[in-house]
Amino acid sequence: MISNLAKAGWRFKRPSVIPGFGLTLGFTLAYLALIVLIPLTGLVWRSASLGFTGFWHVAVDPRTVNALKISFGTALVAALINVVFGVIVAWVLVRYRFPGRRIIDAIVDLPFALPTAVAGIALTSLYAKNGWIGHFLEPLGIKVAFTPTGITIALIFVGLPFVVRTVQPVMEEIRKEVEEAAATLGANRFQTITRVLLPGLQPAILTGFALAFARAVGEYGSVIFIAGNLPYVSEIAPLLIVIRLEEFDYAGATAIATIMLLLSFFMLFVINLIQAWSRRRYGYGA
Repeated sequence: MISNLAKAGWRFKRPSVIPGFGLTLGFTLAYLALIVLIPLTGLVWRSASLGFTGFWHVAVDPRTVNALKISFGTALVAALINVVFGVIVAWVLVRYRFPGRRIIDAIVDLPFALPTAVAGIALTSLYAKNGWIGHFLEPLGIKVAFTPTGITIALIFVGLPFVVRTVQPVMEEIRKEVEEAAATLGANRFQTITRVLLPGLQPAILTGFALAFARAVGEYGSVIFIAGNLPYVSEIAPLLIVIRLEEFDYAGATAIATIMLLLSFFMLFVINLIQAWSRRRYGYGA
């Protein structure tokens, strides 16, 4: 009996070449609680001071609903566009060798290093009706700046690196011999991409999409200038939170932030479920 318990305990705590599991796990939980859980709990607790009626009043307010639609709608569109073009950019950087490749590879990381306010000012100067690109679009009746279209362009700018840098390492691990083997078995290029390459890239693509979407939902600096901040037209939820804070409506600001938190958590949870299904479906992890 004792020997069986000893064996069970030995199986429960397996020896490892890397010691300190308990210490590192405790530090991880404490760090996450201090940096993530406690602030989010305080946010929800502060919004709870409104009561259910007050919270519901803020949630169904037309201005709040419209701002949330713009924030989540443009973030979703921008993330989907980044998935398509981000995979293409990663493919070019991985599969081809050409002059200036390292420069292009470095430019991909530019949105990480560039201050978001600078990006917003630059995009506004380009797409305003008297800008370098905007004055060509204006005669065609296409207005970009101070519309949701401009917001989407700004979010595409800040979200592209997340998709490229997530897909690129996985794509580098797929050897060219796999594509050549598919070709020798009679697969055309479309079949090779859809049946050989994409199944292996799908978890990374979903991760890149989730990161780009999460960044876009909370983006403020690069959007604030090109959005124009017109209520019911181009006002984003983060800006509405700032407006409520300037009005000293702290409970209303935290209520909007809590709604954004719940919606973001739900969408990321669904993405993670799809990601787990993809890994099980194609055999890339349990």
